Amino acid sequence: MTGASARLLTWLAVMATLLTACTPTVDVPGTDGGQPAATSSALPTAGSVATAPSTKASPTAAPVPPAPAVPAAPAPPPAIPQPFAFNLYQAGDFVPQYTFDWCVAASVQMTHNLIDDTGGASWTDSVQQGQLWEMARARSSDSFNGANPYGWAQVLTESGMGPYTVVSVGDYDGALQTAARAMAVTGRPVGLVMWSGRHAWVMSGFESMGDPALFPEFKVTGIHVMDPLYPYGSGQWGPSPEPNSLLSPQQLATQFVVREPRRWSSGLPTGYLLVLPVAA
Repeated sequence: MTGASARLLTWLAVMATLLTACTPTVDVPGTDGGQPAATSSALPTAGSVATAPSTKASPTAAPVPPAPAVPAAPAPPPAIPQPFAFNLYQAGDFVPQYTFDWCVAASVQMTHNLIDDTGGASWTDSVQQGQLWEMARARSSDSFNGANPYGWAQVLTESGMGPYTVVSVGDYDGALQTAARAMAVTGRPVGLVMWSGRHAWVMSGFESMGDPALFPEFKVTGIHVMDPLYPYGSGQWGPSPEPNSLLSPQQLATQFVVREPRRWSSGLPTGYLLVLPVAA
């Protein structure tokens, strides 16, 4: 029996070993066998984010190309001429000629009054008008013992209102433009030689389409005038307009005509005669 029991015990031990080798290991919750927890290589579940440490350097900002050049704005179109008005007249500037010969002297007085806007030194005296007449006569030549435009311009200059000069313009519209431009530049009135060289008026202002300082080809549409013979006028040339009347170019043309060269020798070409203010 002893040998059989020993063999039986040996067989049981072998069988127990074999059974132990075939049984799978089962983890029991709440137990720790002292071994580290196994890690899973499965994909992350929903709601989790899988990140991996970056081994790349942070990207640098790409250079910004320069902004394209903005083309220059086109030049604005030429301005459209607008109505323009210039007038020196104030009440009291008009002076009548006290004789039928003293139109130049009266025009000198009116020119002074138009320039002097203080109102305290107006020239209206008849004695002074006679003195101005004699001054103009003394500075005129070949004028039938009267005063011509040269004497008129010289008295204006010597009396502190100048400088003034005498010009002849062959074209009527050009004469009006010349007169208006001179007024706009100097701020002084223009003398108009009327009735083909026989009479003197003063141009106290004008209206135009376009400012003469901005538009070389502006058009004069109206002329403010003062005739020292008012209210008498002429049977040949027509009535005298009221002081500071605004005449159209057509109305002015009935009395402002080309100077008759036979009246006096001036050395100027035939044309419309102006006693013109000149910039100092």
